[in-house]
Amino acid sequence: MTEVQVTARPSLEGKRRAFVLAEDRVAHYPEFRAFFARTFDLDHVGLTEPGYVRAPSGLDYVLVFVGRSGEPFPAGVEIYALVPALEPLDEGVVDRDLWAVLRWMIEGVGGAWNASDLDATGRLYRLAVATA
Repeated sequence: MTEVQVTARPSLEGKRRAFVLAEDRVAHYPEFRAFFARTFDLDHVGLTEPGYVRAPSGLDYVLVFVGRSGEPFPAGVEIYALVPALEPLDEGVVDRDLWAVLRWMIEGVGGAWNASDLDATGRLYRLAVATA
């Protein structure tokens, strides 16, 4: 597994949420829905609390699960970096962290497609984070 860790809600004092990624088609992939539900106890928690993870950089991220009428929950997920309120977002750090989060999700879902397939796809598209 990657170095991404599920955490309890971190202190939000002096922090802001910086939007970094959205996936609005989680409902199309039951395996990802099941992974999020299992990992963050969404069948019990539902919309009351987002999920929190700590990435390899030490930066915390908030996973806000989106519901849509008529679709299984979660239908989507939005990811926000928790950064110091007045500091700029370090895009290089966020890119590396998001790649680690994507690898963590794929490893957690399991199945035929795995993290090395993600890395190979990233190299194909010449993404710098896929070659690190």
